Amino acid sequence: MNDERGEEPVLIDLALQGGGSHGAFTWGVLDRLLEEPRFHIAAISGTSAGAMNAAILASGWADGGANGARAALEKYWRAVSRAAAFSPLQRSPLDRLTGRWSLDTSPAYVAMDLMTRLLSPYDLNPLAFNPLRTILSESIDFERLANSPIKLFVTATRVRTGRGRIFRNGEITADVLLASACLPTMFRAVEIDGEAYWDGGYAGNPTITPLIRESDAHDTLLVQINPTERSEIPRSAAEILNRVNEISFNSPLAKELRMIALLRQVADPGHGEGERWARMRTHRIKSDMLAEFGASSKLNAEWAFVGKLRDEGRRAASEFLAVHGKDVGKRSTADLDELVAEC
Repeated sequence: MNDERGEEPVLIDLALQGGGSHGAFTWGVLDRLLEEPRFHIAAISGTSAGAMNAAILASGWADGGANGARAALEKYWRAVSRAAAFSPLQRSPLDRLTGRWSLDTSPAYVAMDLMTRLLSPYDLNPLAFNPLRTILSESIDFERLANSPIKLFVTATRVRTGRGRIFRNGEITADVLLASACLPTMFRAVEIDGEAYWDGGYAGNPTITPLIRESDAHDTLLVQINPTERSEIPRSAAEILNRVNEISFNSPLAKELRMIALLRQVADPGHGEGERWARMRTHRIKSDMLAEFGASSKLNAEWAFVGKLRDEGRRAASEFLAVHGKDVGKRSTADLDELVAEC
């Protein structure tokens, strides 16, 4: 199918990182990309919030194309924000007065942070309640998702072995998405087919390899949420823990990019799978703004904050399109060696 200008659309893959409510930045990026008729999304790999964005997009696309996907994403994030309004995790008056989006001085957040260091979610949440389960069940038609023309790859981490598992369209359920976003200090492990799973970020954030092996697209666009660098050395306990988590969740991506860079050097561009590796083109959308927010802000889903992140995602995507949009389908705009060095 040609676009409005009669040109063949460029097939692209998307790789979406996780990051709690910061996933609203990814929503903004997707919302902007879905306005571009010359791009056609072939496959998406997502972890945690990235997996939820991916599933919502693919389900909405199966129902109403690009407009259906955009509407589904907005409906989902509005539902998340409405649910967050009833959560005890709210910004303190001091945070609101100073214009901070973090929950660092929220009494409920401080209490929860202390409790999760002493008690496990098996003690604190014996019924395994997660408000996202209902939202996901109401937002996604999983039967339609199984037959979506967009291929999905959702990563979760096996608790027993520490290895990642990639779930594909027909395997994806609400449990799979919750498993991909299961932070072990906050939620009980999610059991699927007798196997316990934690957040997929420990194994792949996101996983790139299936996009190369199983998609017809040659352009992979990475939407990066977790900061790779910070200018200041963390000193408080919260800052140190936040930086440790950022490094941990960026590490699997860095390792996979190194492997891909190496395979591209030795791949035979004229034969079979080697051609896939050799022809891979990489691009990236990110924002320095996300580094301004602390770890606790990932639990802040106020609509004002979600909207701010969405708008920043749209801005970052528009900037990418203005500078590099014409390069997609022709050449990489984010060199793998550069990405590896930054990660």
